Order: sequence, then structure tokens, then C-alpha cells
Amino acid sequence: MPRFFVNDITENDIFLTGENARHIGRSLRMRPGEAVTVCCGGIDYDCQIRRITEDSVYLDLVNKHPCEAEPSVEVTLFQAVPKLDKLEYIIQKSTELGAARVVPILTKRCISRPSEKDFAKKLPRLAKIAEEAAKQSGRGRIPEITPIASFSQCLEMIKEIDKTVILYEGEGGKPFGTVDFDGIKSAGIIIGSEGGFDISEVEKVVFAGAERVWLGKRILRCETAPISALSILMFLTKNM
Repeated sequence: MPRFFVNDITENDIFLTGENARHIGRSLRMRPGEAVTVCCGGIDYDCQIRRITEDSVYLDLVNKHPCEAEPSVEVTLFQAVPKLDKLEYIIQKSTELGAARVVPILTKRCISRPSEKDFAKKLPRLAKIAEEAAKQSGRGRIPEITPIASFSQCLEMIKEIDKTVILYEGEGGKPFGTVDFDGIKSAGIIIGSEGGFDISEVEKVVFAGAERVWLGKRILRCETAPISALSILMFLTKNM
């Protein structure tokens, strides 16, 4: 069933406009009586098309329920900025795996170092990638893709999260699979770019309350690590 996201909804007057309406009428060539799902804030509204005009689609509500595809834990991925094509891939796959938020951060070893202004120009495309992945994977909400953040901002953000881990291949960590996520409502994962982390950054994150973990003795690429880590986290929290 086609899925469409809206920022707010009135149950007795549900309609779609703009790109969503054009997609229904022109691309999908749907007709009155056919079913669509409108998603808002993690709730799925199962609807039937009542009427289609040039720029609007009017719907009748059939049923509503929490989206079954949304994880029970809100996961924030702090991703040290890689090259743009890798970041696009990470956002797409993180959305499919259930991340609620992706925060690109600048660390000492980032090879790609866009300014806040230049990165802001890329945000609409990154948000679109997240939206398309959310539709494809049946998500009930589109993950937030934030503006680029500094490492110090990352340290402040993890204080608001129940449990955060940082992936680091050096000594001193523990296997990711042994981390206890029981009872948490929010989790954070911090992952390096192509150059990994400077040890001083790891120490600061641990001091701020994060746990240092590793994914085995193999060194994973920066676009492989978040997929692996999110998969493990979703499994450990019984969301996979």
C-alpha cells in the first residue's frame, strides 16, 4: 500500500496536496476507492481515496494504529562526516534499519570537512533520501537528518540519551553484543569517518558517559560499521 508522510493531520478531514497528490494522480494513476496509508508521528492512518483533483487528494479514514515498523527504542546515529556518497548510503540504510535521527559530526580525522553553510545546501537531498527509504521500508516516521554538528555538540547531546556506545577498534572496549540495553528508551551510536577517531575523542566520549565497544577483530569501512551496529542494536532490543 502506498505510504505518504504529513507533518500534522485532522482525522475528519484528511487530504494530500503538492508532490504527494501529484504522485497519486499522475505517477501511480490511482482512482477513488483505492487504499493509501498516511503516516504522521509514528501513527499509520489507513485511508480510502474519496476524490482526486488536479492538486489535491481527499481521503476517508478507515483505521488508525501505531506503525508496527517503528522500533521501541529511539536511536540516534552520530556519524563522523564521510564523503558525501557514503553519507547518502548510510542515511538510506540507517533509515531502513530504524534509526530515528542521524547527526553528522566533524571529528579530527574527517577527510571531508564541509562548512556548515555548504552542508546545509545538501540537507534537502539527504532528507529526501531518508523520506524515500522510510516509504520503502514501511516506517511510520521519517528520521531527522540534522545540520552538521561539532564534536563538543555531540558530547552535549549524548547526555540526553539513555545509553550511548562508541565504536573503536583499539584496546579497552568490550564486544557490542555484551552491552545491556534492557529498559532503555533511547540509544546513541557514535561511528568514525574513513580515518576513525583520535584516542582523545574516544576518552572524552567515555568520560561523558558512553561505552566503548568493538565489532570483532576486522576493521569495517565507515559505511559498513553503522549498518552492522544498528543491526546488532535492533537485535539486542528485540526490534529485529
